Amino acid sequence: MLSALARPAGAALRRSFSTSAQNNAKVAVLGASGGIGQPLSLLLKNSPLVSRLTLYDIAHTPGVAADLSHIETRATVKGYLGPDQLPDCLKGCDLVVIPAGVPRKPGMTRDDLFNTNATIVANLTAACAKNCPEAMICIIANPVNSTIPITSEVFKKQGVYNPNKIFGVTTLDVVRANAFVAELKGLDPARVNVPVIGGHAGKTIIPLISQCTPKVEFPQDQLTTLTGRIQEAGTEVVKAKAGAGSATLSMAYAGARFVFSLLDAMNGKEGVVECSFVKSQETDCTYFSTPLLLGKKGIEKNLGIGKISSFEEKMIAEAIPELKASIKKGEDFVKNMK
Repeated sequence: MLSALARPAGAALRRSFSTSAQNNAKVAVLGASGGIGQPLSLLLKNSPLVSRLTLYDIAHTPGVAADLSHIETRATVKGYLGPDQLPDCLKGCDLVVIPAGVPRKPGMTRDDLFNTNATIVANLTAACAKNCPEAMICIIANPVNSTIPITSEVFKKQGVYNPNKIFGVTTLDVVRANAFVAELKGLDPARVNVPVIGGHAGKTIIPLISQCTPKVEFPQDQLTTLTGRIQEAGTEVVKAKAGAGSATLSMAYAGARFVFSLLDAMNGKEGVVECSFVKSQETDCTYFSTPLLLGKKGIEKNLGIGKISSFEEKMIAEAIPELKASIKKGEDFVKNMK
C-alpha cells in the first residue's frame, strides 16, 4: 500500500493533459533538440495517448532521447540524428509535429525567418510525404502563414496531399487570448475560450473576443489594447528574452495541447474543436484559421467564422492582403525549388 501512497504526484502528472482512453499513437517531433522541441517532447512523453515517441534533429537528439527515456511513462523514446536517419524516425508515424527552424531575435518579424525556415520545412515535409504519407502533420515552424502552403505544395508534388491532415499550429494565439482575458476579468483561464482566426503573425491574428465563453465585454479602447497585445505577444516575449530566443515554453504547451486534441479526436472522442491554420474556403484566402471539429481522419468539419462584430470584420478585411501575400510566397517557394 505504501508504494501507491508514496507516489501520488507521479500518477497525477501521468494523467495530466489527457481525458480519453489509452491510445497507441506513434508521434515524431522534428526539431526535438531546440527551444520548443525539448519541452514539447517532455509533454508528449508525459501523455498516456503516446506509445512511441521518435525525436529528430541535426544535433543532440541521442542525449535528449536518453534523458526522456528515463521518465516513468509508457511511451518508448528514440533519438535520430541527421538526414540519413530521418526516414527511420518517420516510418509508421500517426502524427508528426515540426517545431524545427530558427527562432526570432529582437527586431525580426516572423517573415524574416522565411528563407531559412522555408528550406527546413520543405525538406522535412518531403521526408514525411515519402515515409509517412498518411500521418497528421502539425507545423509550428514560422512563418506559419507561409510554411503551411509550403507543406501542402510539397505533399502535392509527391502525390499524397490530403488537406484534412495538414495543420498550422496557431494554438498559442488562443492560449494567450485565454490567459489575457482571464487576467483582465479575474476569471479562471482554464474556463475561458477565445476563438482566434486568420493567420499567425501580427495583424493576421484575429481574436474573436465577441465569441468568448464565458461572455465578456470591454470598452473599445481596452478591446483595442487587448487585441494588440494578443497580436504582438510573441514580440513581447522576444523583447523580454533580449536576444536569447522567442516563445518556447508557452509554444511547447500550446503545441502539446493541439497534438493531444488531435490524438483524442483520432481516438474517437467527439466534439473536439481547435482553431488551426488550414486549407480553407471560409474567406478569399486559400488558407485561413477557424475553429475546426476534429475527427478520426483529421478535419471533420470547418466550423467557419460565425457571427462577429464590426470591429472583428474590419480586422479580417485588413488581414487578407497580408495573408494572401504570405500564402503566395510559400507556394512560389516550392514552385521555384530545384
